[in-house]
Amino acid sequence: MNWIITENNKKINAFDIPTISIEEIKADVEKMKMRVVGFFGKQEFNNVRLYVVMAEDKIGKLYVTSSLFTPDVKSYESFTQKFPAFHIFEREFYEEFGIEPLNHPWLKPVRNNQDAYPFFEMEGEDIHQVAVGPIHAGVIEPGHFRFMCQGEKVYDLEIMLGYQHRGVEELFLKGKGYNNRLAESVCGDSVIGYNMAYSQAMETLSDTPVSSKAQIIRRVALEMERIAIHIGDMGAIAGDMAYLMGASIFGITRTLVINTMLEISGSRFGRGLINVGGVNFDIDEALSKKIIDMLDGVAKTVDRTTKVMLKTPSCISRMERTGVVSTETAQALGAVGMAARSSGVDIDTRFDFNDKWYTSLDVVKPFKATGDVHSRFKLRYKEIKQSMQIVKKLLDKLKEFRNEQILTNPNKTLAPNAFAISMTEGWRGEIVHIALTGANGELLRYKMKDPSFNNWYMLAMAVRNNGVSDFPLCNKSFNLSYCGNDL
Repeated sequence: MNWIITENNKKINAFDIPTISIEEIKADVEKMKMRVVGFFGKQEFNNVRLYVVMAEDKIGKLYVTSSLFTPDVKSYESFTQKFPAFHIFEREFYEEFGIEPLNHPWLKPVRNNQDAYPFFEMEGEDIHQVAVGPIHAGVIEPGHFRFMCQGEKVYDLEIMLGYQHRGVEELFLKGKGYNNRLAESVCGDSVIGYNMAYSQAMETLSDTPVSSKAQIIRRVALEMERIAIHIGDMGAIAGDMAYLMGASIFGITRTLVINTMLEISGSRFGRGLINVGGVNFDIDEALSKKIIDMLDGVAKTVDRTTKVMLKTPSCISRMERTGVVSTETAQALGAVGMAARSSGVDIDTRFDFNDKWYTSLDVVKPFKATGDVHSRFKLRYKEIKQSMQIVKKLLDKLKEFRNEQILTNPNKTLAPNAFAISMTEGWRGEIVHIALTGANGELLRYKMKDPSFNNWYMLAMAVRNNGVSDFPLCNKSFNLSYCGNDL
């Protein structure tokens, strides 16, 4: 196999990335039995270079290769026929560069939905369609959901996104200097996750050192982001079951966590905390104690409310065996993050890619889940408890580095002709940032992948053979990102 092997947050020479035929890549993918992390193009004069990144999670390695498409080559045989996880990556590549994956089973737009969208159709005397969106109540972002139903039973759900055309990846190329403010604005509920992935990519390419103290503070914030959003989502799930007491209690409790983030950085969502070179705000012993006291109080409330919910027959009957996605389906679709773990797929960037601050903590992983709404609810609860344990251990370890600086002046130039992959386990799952530089260290391509990019089709599978009224509950149990898809 002609691939270069690398690791998370490790710089490689772009010229060392092999160039092989697309047929060779497909043959290698079949032998490797790994999962796809990146599949994207870059314009090179009149040619298009396709980069493919595969992950071997068990040993924390990333494999990179490329294939060059000359102007006369406008197609290749689709990967998706054998490897369904490639379906969304190939659709995006086709949409951006017009190179068609022949015999792709579902070659539809990812973001360019201005023309007549080719919705799947069913025929039959009792078949009817239910259309939801793109305009939704409240603050939900735009997305269209088309249900094919017989009576109340859903046979198929098709999800059409792409209503927001922000061009975020291009903005990173146009800006001068480092742009943490843009990074933390890509996805508003994953400020820490996105800013951390971006900062680590830039630090890797610029050889900028980051103190142990700053690295620990980043991870404390990342776990607090996970705790806060998971609690909020448990409340949203409770609300969609009309269990209003749970919705109210979880909503109030989430506020305690994000208000503590406000005390750390001046923002309830952690804006302004992370910078290339470290962090802008310290956590002293007094603040550490306040965080731990807050978490202890939150833990009691979450424990009590969760236990009551899981003993309430009306809640259990709505969650159990609703929106089931099997382990086999989740693996085939390339699911990531908590959506994958809730279907029994053991994948977590924090522990799989040798982050010493996590792997040294001896943290117990959550339970083996079964893929229904109940599993997604309970997994959130288990991950809240896990993250609280991680935060406490990290704050204890922070004492060892109290005299270190929190921010170093980053090197202003990036390495020339370099390639770096930065993966961070946000609360939804792995956030992937990939950066390529040119001869003068300028950014030539900045590619991002939100976990929702992998997981939207999981929601479509989850609602099959469920009632239409179960859709809001299934949807909230995933809580996928519209803006993370519509980059």
